[in-house]
Amino acid sequence: MISFLLKGILRDRSRSVLPIVVIAIGVFLTVLLSTWMKGIFSDAIDMNANFTTGHVKVMTKAYAENAAQRPNDLALIGVEELISTLEADYPDMEWVQRINFGGLIDVPDANGETKAQGPAFGQAVDLLSPNTKEPERMNMEKSLQQGRIPNAPGEALLSEDFAKKLHVNLNDEVLLFGSTMDGGMAFKNFKVVGTLSFGSTVLDRGAIIVDLADAQQALDMEDAAAEVLGYFGDNVYHDKKALEMTAAFNAKHADPEDEYAPTMQRLKEQGLLMSMIDMSENMRSILVSVFILMMSIVLWNTGLLGGLRRYAEFGLRLALGEEKKHIYKTMIYEAILIGIIGSIVGTALGISVAFYLQENGIDFSSLMKSSSMMMPQVYRSIVTPDAFVIGFIPGVFSMVLGTALSGIGIYKRQTAQLFKELEV
Repeated sequence: MISFLLKGILRDRSRSVLPIVVIAIGVFLTVLLSTWMKGIFSDAIDMNANFTTGHVKVMTKAYAENAAQRPNDLALIGVEELISTLEADYPDMEWVQRINFGGLIDVPDANGETKAQGPAFGQAVDLLSPNTKEPERMNMEKSLQQGRIPNAPGEALLSEDFAKKLHVNLNDEVLLFGSTMDGGMAFKNFKVVGTLSFGSTVLDRGAIIVDLADAQQALDMEDAAAEVLGYFGDNVYHDKKALEMTAAFNAKHADPEDEYAPTMQRLKEQGLLMSMIDMSENMRSILVSVFILMMSIVLWNTGLLGGLRRYAEFGLRLALGEEKKHIYKTMIYEAILIGIIGSIVGTALGISVAFYLQENGIDFSSLMKSSSMMMPQVYRSIVTPDAFVIGFIPGVFSMVLGTALSGIGIYKRQTAQLFKELEV
């Protein structure tokens, strides 16, 4: 029967071309928008994880309550021992120390007088250890605009926009004014060996990146760190594992009386990331549901028009003794075949465009100059295995639903009037 119905669909194109085109367009948009939104949310989550949140983060209880202020006076002490404990308890995780600090960058002229000044957001990461993955994690090689990554103490990176604003050239000395962990004044000279452009307004506006050991020395934070970030071995965030890990860690180390006791938060609990992750998980379901509804309405009307055109055909088949149920069934089978054909065409087109956007992306930097969120400026789609099948849900279901609704009219036909209709 399938072969017979398929021949009918291919030979009588007047009843199949329009539904196939409608389904192909709907599936194309479903696949493309699904991969596009997945790419946007995934890139944003990965950027936040790599730069600020980690997959899990360990802080003191007091620091966590005031994390937006980055209070280094509430930082973790005895970090080496803490990391040893974490590595023993969670050997499949990678643990890194970070220090975030604010300060003023002073650029001297040839006479040592101030030439330019600007407020800076500083981040200290492990740049000099032999096996460090921090430069790779923060995408420094690809983000370099000039110079190189620091390979010796006392060297620093500035964001490209910040360096231009302060008229800083490579190998220039800059002076960092800040505050120590104990609230005293901190002064440290750094040699600028490179500039970066991360593609995020928040980072590019005024960032300085230094080695962790340099920051610990300058800020009087020996064996101390503001945060300890943990990353899963496959570098992919797993919320269920992170939830179990944070629950176990906090149950073990919680101390209501000690504000400096370590506490762990997973990525989803930090900032606006919970709503972002929930939105990314729900958006595709909403998208598919919307397209099912829209295409079902269109295909319902298409089915009604097709049913009117085939009015005589159905009447003849009923007059010859074919059951109404059988005619209705064959219409549903036709709808499934048309839905599959349209879904294949739409999926092929959607995947093709999605692969192009995955490689090239679209630059939205001109629209995000004033953004305060850490978001990528070049948005790309991500093609995953589910992209090859997600379009079949609205493609087949909407066609079947539209045909089922329009085909109800078959049961309203009165056999007594068939021959009169056929005579006309």
